[in-house]
Amino acid sequence: TVLLKIAKLDGTAIVLSQTTAATGTRAWMRGTGVLPVTEAEAEAYIQRQRKRDPDLWIIEIEDRRGLFETDEPVI
Repeated sequence: TVLLKIAKLDGTAIVLSQTTAATGTRAWMRGTGVLPVTEAEAEAYIQRQRKRDPDLWIIEIEDRRGLFETDEPVI
């Protein structure tokens, strides 16, 4: 599993999980919901996922201005 943590550097973050869309293309799923959550909530989500998949990969992006966009769609 690959998770993408987008840290807003204001104490909040968004966590996306790599998935496959119904069309068979790669996509990202909002693991922590549409709105940013606290860093603690993001880390708790990551830890829950780590218990399910100990070979988890986490990529963290620091994005204070909210400019980062994924190459694949977010569903």
